[in-house]
Amino acid sequence: MAVPKRKTSKARRDKRRSAVWKLDAPALSRCPNCGEFKLAHRACSNCGIYNGREVIKTEA
Repeated sequence: MAVPKRKTSKARRDKRRSAVWKLDAPALSRCPNCGEFKLAHRACSNCGIYNGREVIKTEA
């Protein structure tokens, strides 16, 4: 069984683990109908339109 020859230092260990916890902000795009920011590939929460069709009924 493979066994490490030397102890991994805290700096090396933490350097390796640091990229795991970085979160990216969600990519927002503008709704072509109303201009509000919305998540990609989802219906607009303001007007309810997705891909040129009204998929969520909203009050006028």
